[in-house]
Amino acid sequence: MNENWLGLTDKVVIVTGGASGIGRHVVTTLVAAGAKAVIVDMNVTTGEMLDGAYCVQCNVTDSASVRAMADTVVQKYGRIDALVNNAGINMPRLLVDVQGDRPEYELNDDSFNKMFSVNVKGVFLCAQACARQMLKQGKGVIVNMSSESGKEGSQGQSAYSATKGAVDSFTRSWAKELGKYNVRVLACAPGIMEATGLRTDAYNEALAYTRGCKPEDLSTDYSKVIPLGRDGKLDEVGDLVAYLVSDRASYIAGTTINISGGKSRG
Repeated sequence: MNENWLGLTDKVVIVTGGASGIGRHVVTTLVAAGAKAVIVDMNVTTGEMLDGAYCVQCNVTDSASVRAMADTVVQKYGRIDALVNNAGINMPRLLVDVQGDRPEYELNDDSFNKMFSVNVKGVFLCAQACARQMLKQGKGVIVNMSSESGKEGSQGQSAYSATKGAVDSFTRSWAKELGKYNVRVLACAPGIMEATGLRTDAYNEALAYTRGCKPEDLSTDYSKVIPLGRDGKLDEVGDLVAYLVSDRASYIAGTTINISGGKSRG
């Protein structure tokens, strides 16, 4: 496909959590399409370049840090064409540790607050800061990163699923608020994706315990649960996001696009 078809040349696109995981692949896709991608992440240094993208260090849960991030991007590029609200955290936890063997894998104040702080508050703060600039411009796009679990629920991941349900509701509501100002708000919801560096042994151990199995027994036979018979590729999410922030998707707003190989009913 001709990358210029998307019309993203020199478009300024912020990607939160862009230094790793899905975010890193989104950034790579945007840079290849000619966009001025901006990696916003805790683990970068403001001003450095990574994967052809400009970096801004930011804590998405801190309002002052988020406002400073948006100001930094506007000072450098003069505008914010799109925001990809990708930064997130997932900590598998049971509502009740029925077996009683691993109380650390039971949902508590700390794990609940961490997930909601990054996945819900962070999404709100970044959207608000960037929307202020988009309203001045009279145009913009916000793409929130949701999850199949936000629609379907997920065993051992109830709090994470709840944060993504909140993201879907934010998306629908903000689209209604901002559409009249030519700012589109939408979301995409990945299903089971190929492993990233973020899927650590500790994460797999927690997830396995919440599902009553050993880490090595976590299901990888996708032919049984995914109609397309395989996991999703991170670049496929990158391709979808690049399309959604482009003017080729100019009539798509207020909805969450599933990218789950046919698994999700949402």
